[in-house]
Amino acid sequence: MNIERVQKQLELDEGVEHRVYLDHLGYPTFGIGHLITKNDPEFGDEPGTPVTPERVATAFAADLAISENECRVLYKFWEELPEEAQEILVNMMFNLGRPRLSKFKKMNLALEMGDWKEAAMEGRDSRWYNQVGARAERLMVRLENVESW
Repeated sequence: MNIERVQKQLELDEGVEHRVYLDHLGYPTFGIGHLITKNDPEFGDEPGTPVTPERVATAFAADLAISENECRVLYKFWEELPEEAQEILVNMMFNLGRPRLSKFKKMNLALEMGDWKEAAMEGRDSRWYNQVGARAERLMVRLENVESW
């Protein structure tokens, strides 16, 4: 998987903020969609507090590693997936997390079968697709165009 390409995609989808801000649900966040937890040094910082580029990079690297590892757990056939499919799924995992992505039963079955068009159709038939809009459509177009194994 091309980490730099995935990072550019997620920067486009999530944005990059070098300050603490409240996400659309009101949760403190910074960087490339990094949700601040009790374990972060930024915990308790007020919105607008600056965050260094180095800290943004460190948090993103950790979040990306978590997303990829969660994909490996959810998709037992991860290593056999084409790189393009892996990048799409890491993007979705970054956005949704494993509990929600695991509920895409029909899409995940189609992925296991290597049926990219069916997987994209099932991805479009979700609440996530309707909530996320352009990001979801871009990912599903990419998915339906994955080269066969």
